[in-house]
Amino acid sequence: MLIELVAESIVLVALVLFGYVALKRYVHYRQPWYRELLLRRRLAVMGLLVLLIVGAKVFEDVLAQESGVVDRYILTFIRAHMPASLHGFFNGVTVAGSALTVVPVAVVAALGLLWRRRRAEALLVTASLAAAALAVYLIKTATGRARPALWETEWFWGSSFPSGHTTHTAAVVTALALCAGRLWPACGRWAMALALGWTSLVALSRLVLGVHWPTDVLAAMCLGTFIALAISMAIDLRHHAASR
Repeated sequence: MLIELVAESIVLVALVLFGYVALKRYVHYRQPWYRELLLRRRLAVMGLLVLLIVGAKVFEDVLAQESGVVDRYILTFIRAHMPASLHGFFNGVTVAGSALTVVPVAVVAALGLLWRRRRAEALLVTASLAAAALAVYLIKTATGRARPALWETEWFWGSSFPSGHTTHTAAVVTALALCAGRLWPACGRWAMALALGWTSLVALSRLVLGVHWPTDVLAAMCLGTFIALAISMAIDLRHHAASR
């Protein structure tokens, strides 16, 4: 298993580097006016490529039913080693990552950004939430993956793949972190680190409660983060083209 993990990591790095170089060459020859933007946002572009490739790999494994043994082992391990005293805390985290919390937060944030006349940032937050919700609905409907049944758990709507809580949280908090970076550039990295930490906590809460497989939340983190970054890049490209 370790050898396979190392080999897949090497392939991932190679694919990301190849994709970035290919995109850079394309921009150089076909879209030279985007060259400066690509160089300035190269970390975001490489992040998009990583999320796309990792997400595609997880999707492939789930659809081919190749991740069952690893999923079951990780979930059982968490169940056996997570202190029972923390279950209440993770229940609270799950509620905080639900649509009942994420949607009002996104709406309030968008309204606040509009009040500050930051229309692009307001669009980023609302579009990220809407795209994440649509993607989760379509993928859940298409895959129909059964939820874990290793122990008795609370019932949640829809199939197991991907985790809706994690996808919506990842999309909204990543969008908010990107907005924070636009408004206060010095805080951008800290905001993104907090967004990643909170998304990971929501993802872990779904595993502690036993309502999702590990690959469900991993794919959801990739999907939600990818959506916010992709929309942010699209807004930047549109603004860059309009300013020429």
